[in-house]
Amino acid sequence: MDKRILFICGSVNQTRQMHQVAMQLPEVDAAFTPYYADGIVDWGRRAGLVEFSIVGNKMKDLSLSYLHCYDLPVDFQGARGGYDLVVTCSDLIIPKNIRQTPIVLVQEGMTDPENFIYHIVRRLRILPRWLASTSATGLSNQFDSFCVASEGYRELFIRKGVSPENIVVTGIPNFDNCAKYLKNDFPLRDYVLVCTSDMRETYKWENRKAFIKRAVAIAAGRQLVFKLHPNENADRAEAEIARFAPGALVFQSGNAEEMIANCSVLITRYSTTVYVGLALGKECYSDFDIDHLKQLVPWQNGNAASRIADVCREMLQRPSPSPSYGTARRRPSAHRIDPPARQGASAAGR
Repeated sequence: MDKRILFICGSVNQTRQMHQVAMQLPEVDAAFTPYYADGIVDWGRRAGLVEFSIVGNKMKDLSLSYLHCYDLPVDFQGARGGYDLVVTCSDLIIPKNIRQTPIVLVQEGMTDPENFIYHIVRRLRILPRWLASTSATGLSNQFDSFCVASEGYRELFIRKGVSPENIVVTGIPNFDNCAKYLKNDFPLRDYVLVCTSDMRETYKWENRKAFIKRAVAIAAGRQLVFKLHPNENADRAEAEIARFAPGALVFQSGNAEEMIANCSVLITRYSTTVYVGLALGKECYSDFDIDHLKQLVPWQNGNAASRIADVCREMLQRPSPSPSYGTARRRPSAHRIDPPARQGASAAGR
């Protein structure tokens, strides 16, 4: 009988990443679900109170649209049960119905800054991890393997408190071959690109006026192009850009990676898209230290999904003890993946 794997998706990027991994596992019986929770968080979803997160109905519907578009089998919230393995995009919430199943966690991209909420959540483990957003990624230790983007991220997660023996550096599918974006049909070239964030939509403070004015100063008369975050209030953002950066072009949709490939300068705040710019050797600006980000750039190995699939196969071959709820699994991964010759560097250079 085929082994059964449940892939827990999230945003469209996370859903695409889960799909890529599943495509490398044709021998298994795969099913997919949007990200989900139980208890009070699921009540909040049904009441429309968590729309700022991947648990919300908006992200659920976008994920389901992607899954239906590719005719992928959906098992909403893993209701069928009986899975041999769970592959998830986030451990901020571990639903009760997967806690006794082996879990592979896959990093999506950049994690949020470690603000005061992060430090409180890390010290007071009774608080839910989702309060600290993605800065708390990995802190559950309720997984058997954690597939991360680079050696730099491995060191970062170890510093946060993730068990080193459970971390496997594989690269991540959405950012493992940035050079491919150089071949595209986007008509513009040599502009200053600004990738905005959804900070305000996720209840974080942002001085958007100051951010836009900074972008205008960096552009110094060059063509300014804004790519809005898909979760952003587009009407508000466009009005602000028209006021503080007249003449700038604004795109609500489109392939951000291809836009980055054609730009001369990339400006971000806390966006994973900065890694595309760094991998392609662009002049980049971020609220994070750029030199530090260069150490975190995902491996440009072109086969991250295949490497993650190998981790899943290794997990399916080992015995599956049932850990008690609330205790870290700490079952070290026996899977060893050697790094490529140059970590984080693409064919185009950094």
